[in-house]
Amino acid sequence: MIFIKNGTVNTVTKGIINSDILIENKKIIEIGNEIVAPLDATVIDAKGCLVLPGFIDAHTHLGLWEDGMGAEGADGNEQTDPVTPHLNPIDGINPMDINFTEAVEGGITSVCTTPGSANVMGGQCIAIKTFGKRIDKMIIKNPVAAKIAFGENPKGIYGNDDKTPQTRMAIAALIRENLKKAKEYLDQIEKSEFEEDGENKPEYDIKYESLIPVLKREIPLKAHAHRADDMFTAIRIAKEFNLKLTLDHCTEGHLVVDELIDEGYPMIVGPSMTERSKIELRNLTFETAGILSNSGSDICLMTDHPVIPIQYLPICAGIAIKYGMKQERALEAITINPAKVLGIEDRVGSIEVGKDADIVIWDNNPFEINSHVLYTIIDGKIVYKNKNLI
Repeated sequence: MIFIKNGTVNTVTKGIINSDILIENKKIIEIGNEIVAPLDATVIDAKGCLVLPGFIDAHTHLGLWEDGMGAEGADGNEQTDPVTPHLNPIDGINPMDINFTEAVEGGITSVCTTPGSANVMGGQCIAIKTFGKRIDKMIIKNPVAAKIAFGENPKGIYGNDDKTPQTRMAIAALIRENLKKAKEYLDQIEKSEFEEDGENKPEYDIKYESLIPVLKREIPLKAHAHRADDMFTAIRIAKEFNLKLTLDHCTEGHLVVDELIDEGYPMIVGPSMTERSKIELRNLTFETAGILSNSGSDICLMTDHPVIPIQYLPICAGIAIKYGMKQERALEAITINPAKVLGIEDRVGSIEVGKDADIVIWDNNPFEINSHVLYTIIDGKIVYKNKNLI
């Protein structure tokens, strides 16, 4: 049991309050000014500090590209087949990677880990906590999305080997082909359920099986798309098959903001704190997040770790604020918005009674570079304490 007192609490969803918080059995059980701390509670005096929900990164590769490991620690892209929707990060993530420790120390308590973008269909995506020794016990929700990729990455990987896809047309065609076959597979399964012997039930196909949650609109397609035309291709396909969709990267989103706002698909912007390393990034700017947000979109921000190290997510938010994003919208972009996009807002993303006790105590505004995390609490456990400042 943990009792946090005297802090300035930004709940994200219910405003800023000066209040105490009581945590028990991994959950926030009470918020208020008249809480009597149990005798056995660990008391944290947060006077003069900011108490915030743990930050959430909606698009990372955390644990799939291990720090300083090279090829041995690279498990994010299966570059032998452009269509691998059945792969799942749970079998590739190494929670012993030092980047998990750095995430915790930086106040990031939850992430979506996704396969890379070498393949047109790269695999499923998973939402996890950033603290633990065994990935099975760190899962919030699995899967939360199915990764697809447009543009330079799949073209470059397979086009250089004289394999498909070599064009954007082929990328879109491969996605359509496999969604269509998966739909036929699902239709056969559903029809066979009305047969006594189920003799027409199709032979199990792991690729099509993995796409069933997408077709049933249980999870979205998570579309790697930097260029405006690639974003519109993703939208076109989502509409054709009546699918949920998130637009990830949105590097040219500021160029077509009106069109994207009209469509209304969730947007996950970034990584902006990086070089223009390929043609698709020629219009890269930190202004994108603010332009989209100020136009009415509830966007998310992301690091694309390891492109930007995971612990710098709040710094990315701070730079977005510098270039026009409102501070409260930037906070939502790394808390409640990604929680909603990932379908885990019932557990994380804000400080509310009944939610997971994922709370970070800061000595100052987290978007300022000289601020420090004092405590990180995940699932009601103090997993980091800044011994240099406490």
